[in-house]
Amino acid sequence: MNAPAPSAAPAATPSAASAWRSQLGTYLGLMAVLAGMVALFSSLSEYFWSAETFITIANEIPALAVMAVGMTFVLIIAGIDLSVGSVMALAAATSAAAILQWGWTVPAAAALALATGLVCGTITGAISVAWRLPSFIVSLGMLEAVRGSAYVVTDSRTQYVGDAISWLSAPLVGGISVAFVIAFVLVIVAQLVLSRTVFGRCVVGIGTNEEAMRLAGVDPRPIRVIVFAMTGLLAGLAGLMQSARLEAADPNAGTGMELQVIAAVVIGGTSLMGGRGSVINTAFGVLIIAVLEAGLAQVGASEPSKRIITGFVIVAAVIVDTLRQRRAAH
Repeated sequence: MNAPAPSAAPAATPSAASAWRSQLGTYLGLMAVLAGMVALFSSLSEYFWSAETFITIANEIPALAVMAVGMTFVLIIAGIDLSVGSVMALAAATSAAAILQWGWTVPAAAALALATGLVCGTITGAISVAWRLPSFIVSLGMLEAVRGSAYVVTDSRTQYVGDAISWLSAPLVGGISVAFVIAFVLVIVAQLVLSRTVFGRCVVGIGTNEEAMRLAGVDPRPIRVIVFAMTGLLAGLAGLMQSARLEAADPNAGTGMELQVIAAVVIGGTSLMGGRGSVINTAFGVLIIAVLEAGLAQVGASEPSKRIITGFVIVAAVIVDTLRQRRAAH
């Protein structure tokens, strides 16, 4: 009797090990860029390499970091939210008005700020899903509407809240603020949600192939709304962090910050076409943006020069990411 034929070798498919190696390569690449920037600015400015500089950077990034976490999820589902800077300003404005004008307690005012962000994000997501409109257009309209609302709430004037919510910016061990710790924890939790939960897999699946998700029995609509609502909620938290650091709610706060948020996420390697992204990588992107701005300020770069250089860094990051994707495809 003939011996049974050996079973065919399994088809070559990307293994978990190769995916992990690719992700590790991305981490190392971002770390190398960050280390190179630190080395460059340390050589150009004698004051850059100091504990004070790094503590200042750490305490300035929480608002940007928490909004970038939400934007990572939005870009993964192939959406975009241009209203986060305005939502941050409105959340700060409503909390300040609640404390200064309406006599609310600080916890109630903080809850109102978070609820304001949640409602704004939910409206953006619901409109774009219900009418199948591009989130770019919907969030652009929300940007203007929410910014106008911030002016109305504050009567177009900066509201000084003093130390009402200063505990968020209070220094802990080594001078690191409570807000930084909260942002750090959020990055870890969000990465676990994205990579280890059914919801996270659905988010990636929707960005990769929404029709395939529908055929698999998953309704993408509520997931899309949840992602935008979560982004709004985090923008509300960013508003509280910003108010705590500045001790004031400025209706002009966050103007243009949505571009910084998107830049940090894109530098971190999240695809603008959806389906791929990492919250940890986004955190590296936030650090790169923050170090770049701090370094340019210390070497005396003018504001126009800083914007030009930052713009080139963003474009370079997109080009590198595109080349990496093409190389992986081949």
